This record gives sequence, C-alpha cells and structure tokens, in this order.
Amino acid sequence: MSDLIVDVAIVGAGAAGLHCAAIAGQRGLKVLLIDHAEKLAEKIRISGGGRCNFTNRDTTPANFVSANPHFCRSALARYTPADFIALVQRHRIGWHEKHKGQLFCDESSDEIISMLLRECEAGSVTRWQPCGVQALQRSAGGFELDTDQGVVLAKQLVIATGGLSIPKIGATDFGYRIARQFGHPIVETRPALVPLTFDPVSWAPFAALSGLSLEASIETGDGKTRTSFLEDLLFTHRGLSGPAVLQISSFWRAGTPIRLDLAPGRDLGAELLGAKQSSRRKLANELSELIPKRLAEAWLAPTPELADRTLAEQRDRDLSQLAARLQHWELKPQATEGYRKAEVTAGGVDTRELSSQTMESQRVPGLHFIGEVVDVTGWLGGYNFQWAWASAAACATALTAT
Repeated sequence: MSDLIVDVAIVGAGAAGLHCAAIAGQRGLKVLLIDHAEKLAEKIRISGGGRCNFTNRDTTPANFVSANPHFCRSALARYTPADFIALVQRHRIGWHEKHKGQLFCDESSDEIISMLLRECEAGSVTRWQPCGVQALQRSAGGFELDTDQGVVLAKQLVIATGGLSIPKIGATDFGYRIARQFGHPIVETRPALVPLTFDPVSWAPFAALSGLSLEASIETGDGKTRTSFLEDLLFTHRGLSGPAVLQISSFWRAGTPIRLDLAPGRDLGAELLGAKQSSRRKLANELSELIPKRLAEAWLAPTPELADRTLAEQRDRDLSQLAARLQHWELKPQATEGYRKAEVTAGGVDTRELSSQTMESQRVPGLHFIGEVVDVTGWLGGYNFQWAWASAAACATALTAT
C-alpha cells in the first residue's frame, strides 16, 4: 500500500480537531483527521448534561488560567462566541442561554457533533477512526506518521489530542509525549473543574449533607493570587462539588485552604442579634430560617447546649461567633476527585514556545498544538469549548496547501 500524502494531518477528533479540520478542508487543503477512540467526540457528547454548553457569550481572556495568560488573547479576539453562534444558527440548531452567558443546545449535544461532521464533509476531510498513531517523526517534506492504517506523509501536523481528563472515554497523554519528543516543555498538569475531597474523619459531620446545594462564595489564595467565585455549592459524601467548587479547583493548590461564605451578601450576625430581640424560638429553629435546615442542624450538632436554648438565652458573643464561622469557614481539602471526574486538564504544552497567531511551534515549523493539550484552561461555563473553536480557527487559517 502506497503512503498517503496530505497537506495536514490532525491527530485528535474532539472539538478542536474537528473544527480545525473543517476550516482547513474548506480552504482547499487536503486534510486527514485521525483519532484512536471508537466513539467520536465523546467529550462533546457528555458535556452540559448531554446538551453541550458550546460557548459562553461573555468570553474574555480573563476567563482562562495559564502560565502565559496573554497567549489566548489573539485567538479569542479573532474567533469569537458570535462566530460560533453564527455557525450553529446556519445549521439551524436551537440553543438557549442558561446562566451567566452559558449557551446550550435546546435538544442534544449530538447536534454539535453532527454539525462539525457536516462541516468536515463540506471540506472533503478524510477521517480515520478508530486509528492509532504508533510513531511520528520529521521527514523531508514535513512529518511521517506510522498509523494503524498505514504510513502518512503530512506537510503540517496538528496535535489536538486533549488532556488527561476522563480516561474512560479515551483521554491519554499522547499530546504531551509528542510535545516532549520535539523538545517542548510541559507546564505541570493537574485535574481542573473537579470536585474536592476531604479527610474522611474530619468530613464525617458533613457527609450526611450529601445532596444539599446552596449558593455560596468560595475563595482560595492570598493577596494578589486570591480568587473567588459566587456559585452553587454541593455537599457530597466525600467532600464538595457544584459549580463553586469546580471553578475554584482550577486555582486551588494541594496543601492550601479554601474559604467559604455560606450566606453570601448577608450579615448573619446582625440578623441573629436582631432576631434575638423578639424571637422566642430555639436557636436551631431560628438558624434554619437563615440557612438550609439540614446545614443548620449539622452545624449546631457539636454544641447541643446552644442549639436547645432559645435565641433570647444566647450570649451575643456566641451568636456572633456562630455567624462568623458560617461566613468565614476555612477548611483544607485533602485532594481532588482526580482526572476521572475532572472536566478538563490544567497545564499542558507551554505556550511560550507557540505562536499565539497560528498555534505553530517556534521550535518545529509545521507543528501545531490546539485545544486542551496546551496550557490554556477556561472557567466552567462554555469557555473551554470557545478556546477549542478559537485555537482551531487560528491554526486552520494559517495552514498552507502543498
């Protein structure tokens, strides 16, 4: 069998890879898209509860975490949420805004996958899947890939293989291995947008709250590195989850605390002291009016002598201290739920040796990295998909035909 010769080989048929292939193909390039997984774009399929939070209309560079924070600016400016929304609308896919600029399909995430496939078909993209890449190396004309379906000669190579998150749907370290092969440093990877876990003994008093959700303010870091979010918090058997925790997990570092305000925007101390003037109810009952009852009961369980007294019998100091603990709760996570539960991987290919205009390696001409494999990680809420679309477009419009 003779070698297949293409203008560009793209390894990884997720969000970034499919979008890049479609744009490059429609520009007249001969494109081969390769992926080792049997199922196509599973990360798109499971995202947003099956409805794909495909972008965030309020995307800015400030919504991303990177060791090189300015890198994402160019691509995001040149391919905006409005550009992807226009593509979705051309394919007559219904969508809605759910919360804080987050856009979802009305029906199913399968619609986004089908749209990307139709765009690839419009660009005559060849797709090999499932097909593993056993080895690749530089060649006289670009790159030589040894794949399960034969040898491919590509003038340009795009790595769009994602990160380590959710290995059960095919995540691997392939992209990082290729980067290292060609001399690119890797910013240390870690699970991001992931639940946090706590020491089982110290968490035991709160494990029974599993399933309880409430709005909370969450914070980590100090001084210039301090980061906070106001989102819903979810108690689990092992620790904390929900949008608030997923957001902060991208900034949290092992061994450091997080701080929670379980009644944001309020002054619980003032409310309790005010209620003391007229209430004849027990503290437990009064507190249950201010925060969820299950939380109030768990919080007061270690001090039954306070819980059983009426509010009028409480000392002002005790009420103030109780409120302060609820609104300044500092606790130290033991770990995260790891890559198996992480929505994305933080860290990745160091962007300081990539072109922000084209995603091309400054070390190896013709080699590009796009999407999650690079050290650009978005907040929860459609930002990571927007980075996939934007980095793919930046790369695809820079690729050249033979």
